[in-house]
Amino acid sequence: MFDSAVRELSTVRDWLRFAVSRFHEAGLAYGHGSVNAYDEAAYLILHTLHLPLDHLEPFLDAKLLPEETVRLVDILRQRAEQRIPAAYLTGEAWLQGYRFKVDKRVIVPRSFLAPLILEHFAPWLEAPEQVTTALDLCTGSGCLAILTALAFPDAEVDAVDLSEGALDVAQANIVDYGLDGRIRLVKSDLFGQLGGRKYDLIVSNPPYVNAKSMAVLPEEYRHEPEMALGSGDDGLDATRIILREAPRHLNPGGLLAVEIGHNREALELAFPDIEFTWPELEGGEDTLFLVRREDITLTD
Repeated sequence: MFDSAVRELSTVRDWLRFAVSRFHEAGLAYGHGSVNAYDEAAYLILHTLHLPLDHLEPFLDAKLLPEETVRLVDILRQRAEQRIPAAYLTGEAWLQGYRFKVDKRVIVPRSFLAPLILEHFAPWLEAPEQVTTALDLCTGSGCLAILTALAFPDAEVDAVDLSEGALDVAQANIVDYGLDGRIRLVKSDLFGQLGGRKYDLIVSNPPYVNAKSMAVLPEEYRHEPEMALGSGDDGLDATRIILREAPRHLNPGGLLAVEIGHNREALELAFPDIEFTWPELEGGEDTLFLVRREDITLTD
């Protein structure tokens, strides 16, 4: 059908309709930036044609050049037939209005921590200006470390990941934002290589997909690094380590913020003595927790 489209379609409007139809027909999964076929198609078309991402209407009746058609067919075919996430096709992802370079070495940025970071964790951090040290565990593309550095301009930020490839992507993003003097990249399995460093704020979007969910993930998510997704039978393997080790790395009054997907029930069963705070977010009230150092009480 793509071959017929090349012969018959000419305008942006034509290709938008065609792409939406193909995406619906293919039963694509979304969640890597767009949430439906129309938005995904519009984004891919605008990006491929080097048009402003927020100005579709003025260009709907513009005709494509043959070279533009070739590029567009290639990217739409990959999305529809190979189910590659749009962010990997364009090499970029947007989070809270900020652009980050991405490729298959990192998961696509989509953390619910982002708005809380940019809001300085109000009201849970009473004096955000006193945050002078921060840590981003499982940094991936570096997006949360960068947002943390932007939100807390007096803070030095450590960004940790076990993947060399992820750290390379993060370094490129850090340089793009001019933050290479304030963000330190560390290759480490969680806290393993941090020694005795302590922080006022620790954020983490660790692997949290449980085994049952991993077995039925849509194909789009299988293009992402598996080590950044799965975390044991209940999805809490990484979170258990974070909770066990965090008190040694938090300053008095320090705040820990961790995204866990929809594992709230499992977490509260595993840690009945900890009173977690669950902020109300667009993704629901069970997607991430906050807890202060003094409230992390663990029993053997």
